[in-house]
Amino acid sequence: MIQFDAVSKRYEGGHDALLQLSFDVPDGEMAFVTGHSGAGKSTLLKLLAVIERPSHGTITVDGQNLAKVRGRGIAKLRRRIGMVFQDHRLLMDRSVFANVELPLTIVGIGRADRARLVRAALDRVGLLHYERQLPATLSTGEQQRVGIARAIVGHPPLLIADEPTGNLDPQLALEIMGLFAEFQTTGTTVLVASHDLRLIKQMKKRVVVLHQGRLVADLAAEEVL
Repeated sequence: MIQFDAVSKRYEGGHDALLQLSFDVPDGEMAFVTGHSGAGKSTLLKLLAVIERPSHGTITVDGQNLAKVRGRGIAKLRRRIGMVFQDHRLLMDRSVFANVELPLTIVGIGRADRARLVRAALDRVGLLHYERQLPATLSTGEQQRVGIARAIVGHPPLLIADEPTGNLDPQLALEIMGLFAEFQTTGTTVLVASHDLRLIKQMKKRVVVLHQGRLVADLAAEEVL
């Protein structure tokens, strides 16, 4: 599903966020990317979503070379990638239902199908009974679940998350990670960037470790503890 081949990213000013990064994530796997602040975790995810472009190297997602993705192809690619952020990025003046529905509206899916898909996504994250509420009335953990429902409503084959539990207490964080693990069991490839080593150890999944933009360890699930 994901392949990085000697990928480097240098920003203006000379800062190297990633250096000669090579690794792959097979279809249907769940893996974590970890490292200290500034290690390159967020840059890696931005490259996958074509929010940023690499300075060198090749990135392939589901068999597609991202260097060849341009114009409308970027929007088409992003429909196949569910993205979850630490700060939710919800529209606070719209209902939970409307927030989750938004990606489907953008791509022109009909009203009846949108309603069915939105309610299915909310049900998967345990928020079906909150569909008419505004996000501001929900807890932080519930708001994060809304963000996850929005990310998976279109059934993307790839789900990426950038520090999705950074604002949550340990128990809520574990529940959110459990949701990601459930998505993996249904065939979704999941890649999560997190600095929470304690939580990562509890999940017992593969871990890719970055340090100053370089790959320093790639641990199989049984090696993590």
